[in-house]
Amino acid sequence: MLLSVVIPVYNERETLFEIIRRVLAAPVELDLELILVDDCSRDGTRDLYAKLPEEFPSANLRVFQHSVNQGKGAAVRTGFAQTKGDIVVIQDADLEYDPSDYRKLLKPILDGRADAVYGSRFVGGDEHRVLYFWHCVGNKLLTLVSNMFTNLNLTDMETCYKCMRGEVVRSLKLKSNRFGIEPEMTAKLARGGWRIYEVGISYSGRSYEEGKKITWRDGVRAMYSIVKFNFFD
Repeated sequence: MLLSVVIPVYNERETLFEIIRRVLAAPVELDLELILVDDCSRDGTRDLYAKLPEEFPSANLRVFQHSVNQGKGAAVRTGFAQTKGDIVVIQDADLEYDPSDYRKLLKPILDGRADAVYGSRFVGGDEHRVLYFWHCVGNKLLTLVSNMFTNLNLTDMETCYKCMRGEVVRSLKLKSNRFGIEPEMTAKLARGGWRIYEVGISYSGRSYEEGKKITWRDGVRAMYSIVKFNFFD
């Protein structure tokens, strides 16, 4: 079986090689393909792509580059369109999420119980870096409102770690360009009647000084997306 790892990249010059190493070292017994989608990085990240064959000579790795910055959702959509895997997982490039959790994400799918698995930062006993109170409140509020519309009981709708069967990924017909991609995926998974599981994951969040990009404006847009994709899509 083939696992497609879709990695949206924007200004991750300091972490790009390390996240690739961690993905390649993930404890999974599947073949891997890595699909990097650069959303018009401006910090020198793009200069690194020519070095990838030398750094990772045996990796099944492809790079796609946007000519203008469009947002994480656009990068995810570009990556999804290129996947060939039986299973697909989204991996941020900033080291906040640990690929050693792939085994937990994959298990419900490999066991034939799930079509999609969310990695929750708010359940389980794994380690979590202590950071922003209001980010936590915002995430839980967005998850609550999303659950009200989808009738799901997720604890972390906004998580990066969404793992899905390839058939599911390629059926979603996503439209969002920015962080609205998370509630859009959730709405369409719920509407499609796909079996969704949730597992606890570790989380090593970044501060804004370390490069965190999401702001309160993205939370407002996500709230708009919840309404839009549950009622008007």
